[in-house]
Amino acid sequence: MQRTEAMKISFRLPVPAAISLLLILGVLLECCEGIIGGKEVPPYGRRYMVLIKGLEVCAGALINDNWVLTAAHCDLKGEPQVILGAHTASHKEKLEQVFSIQRAISYPCYDPQTFEGDLQLLQLKGKATITKAVGILPLPRTGEDVKPHTKCHVAGWGSTKKDSCKTSNTLREVNVTVIDRRVCNDAKHYNLKPVIENSMICAGGRKGEDDSCQGDSGSPLICNNIFRGVTSFGKCGNSQKPGIYILLTNKYLSWIKKTIAGAI
Repeated sequence: MQRTEAMKISFRLPVPAAISLLLILGVLLECCEGIIGGKEVPPYGRRYMVLIKGLEVCAGALINDNWVLTAAHCDLKGEPQVILGAHTASHKEKLEQVFSIQRAISYPCYDPQTFEGDLQLLQLKGKATITKAVGILPLPRTGEDVKPHTKCHVAGWGSTKKDSCKTSNTLREVNVTVIDRRVCNDAKHYNLKPVIENSMICAGGRKGEDDSCQGDSGSPLICNNIFRGVTSFGKCGNSQKPGIYILLTNKYLSWIKKTIAGAI
């Protein structure tokens, strides 16, 4: 999920001064990146999952043989690798397919302040080969809403503890439940900062113990076996700030299809 900008401050200050500055800026060192709770996915159990390794770790979904859908806020500076068929993040595996990015196209109305339209398409340099380790996640046929209390799941690579920066070496998955937007927007939760729009899904575990986190940005949210959302933001494992996912509405689905069709 989205990192707070304060996390990028250089620590050239003396340690006490640096700590004080972080506290003033309100940085909560409560999580780093990855699935909070959940369990390890069996090897190649989620063949559509994509590992994006650049300046930071993100995830995505393979939606056809040379396009990946991820989050717009993922930092793609440098020369990030797009890895298909990964189970272990730390080393190359025999069935992996590694690609560079030909084009990265963010949703044209993406707003980094409100997170509206936090979607990005990555065109690969080359085409994926469909194997027992690599598969395609179909887009939903319609962009219908997901009702509160719906059971969903999300996967990613990263920490298994909200207070640890140590990443998991394997793909993990967690179950989450959709929460009514009115609850997510109330004073005990996001308090309209930002507003959880109708184009977003709010979901988490009981007491916040199950959640997605920063390293899972771009991961697909699967509800009733249908691809419904893309991981955007939240505070890892915090029940007052559940995970927020961009709902694949008809508007977004139309943009995805038109973008892909125009580039082929």
